[in-house]
Amino acid sequence: MKERILEILKKSNTYVSGQEICKQLNVSRTAVWKVMNQLKEEGYEIEAISNKGYKIKKSPDSITDYELLSQINTKYIAKQIEYYEEIDSTNIRCKILAEEGAQDGILVVADQQTAGRGRRGRAWKSPKGSSIAMSLMLKPDIMPSNASMLTLVTAMALVKGINDAAGVDTKIKWPNDIILNNKKLCGILTEMSSELDYINYVVIGIGVNVNMTEFPEEISHIATSVAIELGHPAKRADIITKTMEAFEKYYDIFLKKQNLEDLVEEYNHQLIHKDREIRVLGSEEEYQAKALGIDKTGELMVELDDGTRKKIRSGEISVRGINGYV
Repeated sequence: MKERILEILKKSNTYVSGQEICKQLNVSRTAVWKVMNQLKEEGYEIEAISNKGYKIKKSPDSITDYELLSQINTKYIAKQIEYYEEIDSTNIRCKILAEEGAQDGILVVADQQTAGRGRRGRAWKSPKGSSIAMSLMLKPDIMPSNASMLTLVTAMALVKGINDAAGVDTKIKWPNDIILNNKKLCGILTEMSSELDYINYVVIGIGVNVNMTEFPEEISHIATSVAIELGHPAKRADIITKTMEAFEKYYDIFLKKQNLEDLVEEYNHQLIHKDREIRVLGSEEEYQAKALGIDKTGELMVELDDGTRKKIRSGEISVRGINGYV
């Protein structure tokens, strides 16, 4: 009921009477009063005036399931949300839910994550109340060989979601690092359970540095947060809902052809290295090239000094700027 009451209050530009809320939800005035008190205890500033009703004056930086569901506008992505104040890993929980038969598009969100992982097994910690740790579970009807492109779809959604919600200008460092002011803002980890010719499920883990104001010394030169760049805190719920809305849009486009053909132009527009010189780092070689953009499979096309063009695949190779991370 919290979700529905929040939704009613947020959609109204004026006061909503307790009687109107009771009528819409078919509940008693006492039930509405109890929920209002609970919301106030959680940090919602709700004004109550006799003969007028209730009005939200200010919302806390909450990412509870009912806060997110009260504002998200999607058809099936994140229409079911599990929220935890603290969890070891949202990806682990999401995989358990998938094995138990959870519905396609379920989202797991945590206020604090203690044992998250990034690419290549690196630790990804999410401090309480200042970051986003979430995992989305999908059951796409695509070939397993095409699943890696979902990471790029997610990167596009994060750029649009963060930019729309916070008013910043994030970009993508191929294939899926989200960059703000030449520093890393987000991490994405995609995991899959599949057979030879079909996918059981895909779990996409997302970590976003939102309101942190400092980082460990070893990563402070390459990491940033939305708050650091804005100069003030951002609402995490806005970033989550805008990102999920953008993901649904891009995901539906991807599913039509099971590739990035109809997303290439927008992805390349978001690509921070487009038409710039980069360093290509492989396990056995390192060279300099010009980044031209991705193709429909998500491979990065580069041009060498002699004019030769080649494609590079993520997972095997990483890229850096000429003089640093970006």
